[in-house]
Amino acid sequence: MLDMNTTDPVILNQWHPLSSLEEMRKGNVHTTRLLDVAVSYGIDHEGTLWAWPSVQTLKSGAIFNAASLQNPLPVKHAHGYLWTCLGEPPENIFSFDEYHEADRKCVATGVFGVHVSAGRAIENFLDMGHFPFIHTGILGEEPHTEVKEYQVEVSETRDEVVATQCQFYQPQAALTSEGGEMVDYIYRVPHVNCALLYKSSPSDEKRMDVIYLFLQPMGQEQVRAHTGMCVIDDQNSRESIRYFQQTIFGQDKPILENQNPRRLPLDPRAETPIRADKTAIAFRRWLSSKGLTYGVIPVAS
Repeated sequence: MLDMNTTDPVILNQWHPLSSLEEMRKGNVHTTRLLDVAVSYGIDHEGTLWAWPSVQTLKSGAIFNAASLQNPLPVKHAHGYLWTCLGEPPENIFSFDEYHEADRKCVATGVFGVHVSAGRAIENFLDMGHFPFIHTGILGEEPHTEVKEYQVEVSETRDEVVATQCQFYQPQAALTSEGGEMVDYIYRVPHVNCALLYKSSPSDEKRMDVIYLFLQPMGQEQVRAHTGMCVIDDQNSRESIRYFQQTIFGQDKPILENQNPRRLPLDPRAETPIRADKTAIAFRRWLSSKGLTYGVIPVAS
């Protein structure tokens, strides 16, 4: 049995990302924390993925023998990542069809440790209003600060929050952009700790680029943010795409770590809402309807 610090079934019974396969070396042990539990993971020389509680004394970088592992955790390979679950795993994980399109560059753009709750990080990802002030000259600039009216849906059939008809002016929406333009956005939150942003592609007006944020909650107020992009781009190298997205997240990180409180209040009245917060309000209500307690401040009963 795992020694768990939480009994919240909502967070325990989720698939959680541990690493992109790009960042793993066959046979090596990697160690991390998930929901306040020490977890190790690796890929053996046959290409099989493993995760297990770090009760065995294998250190990060050591060579592991899969046959000797006790009590392995369930694992899943999805969207280029290794996922595990500390409770009862769902049969499926959310869809991400664009990842499998052969003409896209799907780049894992880095992992960031951030002292904030997963909910706060998702909410920042959903916020267009901060573009001109935090990502000045790239994703926004003054005087183009208006967040235009958009639509938000909480889909019961797909069990996700979706924001559509989002538009925002950006000086450099992507590496392939040649100047400022109004950019179309769609936001999806198909998992309590994961979000995808679809945005106009300068390279193909009929399709959209995708930016993803997969969060691994190390604790209630600390995450590893796994970031990446799936873009239609035959001009730029994977390294240039990685650097572009790392620049963006590097600007977000200090803002996230100055959030107070670090846990996400689920009561939408706890913080003054404005038009730009429509998706965040729907996200909070969605989490509250699930009964999530880990990493959040639940609505007072």
